Amino acid sequence: MVVVSEAPSWRPPDRLLRWAAISLCALAIAGAAVAGALLLARLRLVLVPVVVATFLTRALAVPADALGRRGWPARRRASVVLLGFLAVLAAITWIVAPPLAAEVDDLGPTLQDGIDQVEDWLVRDAPIDLDRQQLQDLEDRAVDQLRSAAAGGGGIVERAQVALETVAGLVLALLLTLFALKDGEQLQRWALHRVPRHRRDEATRMAAAGWAALGGYLRGAALLGVVEAVIIGGTLAVVGSSLVLPVALLTFVGAFLPIVGATLAGAAAVLTALVTAGTAEAGIVLVVAVLVQQFDNDLLAPWIYGRTLQLHPAVILLSITTGTALFGFAGAVLAVPVVAAVVGAVGARDPEGAEALSADDP
Repeated sequence: MVVVSEAPSWRPPDRLLRWAAISLCALAIAGAAVAGALLLARLRLVLVPVVVATFLTRALAVPADALGRRGWPARRRASVVLLGFLAVLAAITWIVAPPLAAEVDDLGPTLQDGIDQVEDWLVRDAPIDLDRQQLQDLEDRAVDQLRSAAAGGGGIVERAQVALETVAGLVLALLLTLFALKDGEQLQRWALHRVPRHRRDEATRMAAAGWAALGGYLRGAALLGVVEAVIIGGTLAVVGSSLVLPVALLTFVGAFLPIVGATLAGAAAVLTALVTAGTAEAGIVLVVAVLVQQFDNDLLAPWIYGRTLQLHPAVILLSITTGTALFGFAGAVLAVPVVAAVVGAVGARDPEGAEALSADDP
């Protein structure tokens, strides 16, 4: 009797199965991330005003809470604080706008002249061989990318649409801020009741930590912006450069765009000094800009921010890039504080970490 044995069936190695499962999970996560990004981009007309309203509410909550401790009702203090903010903003604009308007038109041509001088030096005197046409092509592509990120396109229709969306978004953000200041406690209770009972303490810690991180970021960015704007603007004035006010304002705004904003503002200051003052003066401005950035990054920023913005530079750059791709310039400005608040909230799942974080926020 002949016994015929069956050939063993082939089975992939366990390591191959494990890597296949990991690959499928990675593809699923990537697909979900892409779908989520597309959905966020579609909802930008709602999400951006909501984020702006959250920032305004965080900033205006301080005077609103002070009035509340004095016995002011919620509706009155919300209206007074928001109207006071708009009045202060209008007063600052009325004071700063005339001298700024007289100089801001010259900022663009001045920066272009500075870029042209740098290109001339690179083509004629640089130790490496560079072609002017290649530099011009790089400059044109960079300008096109900036315009596309800022306005979503270069056509009249696209610009008009962006303008209308901006106005509508600002109005919606102000209304949401008013509602948040007036009904903030009710909204908090409503949201907390939607959380499972056994998760409410954890949700409260996370929300408080994210709120503290957002407040710390706004205070820190504003203070750093003022310091950098005063130093850079003062240096430009001392070396005899013009366009001091526009460059100082650009430096202040750049503080709300970590790493990238400071770099762009410093470059604008150096180019302005190069064109309007001279080469030696531009060198002085460059040295001061580098020293200010090192001082802020190594000493001032860690002390101001505390634990509210413990983000790696790579995370900051990826946040800015992602925000720009999804929401344009507004996304670039809002991305880092949103990520900082999320990181602070997630880190507060540890009660000890939450107590340490809240200790940094007055």
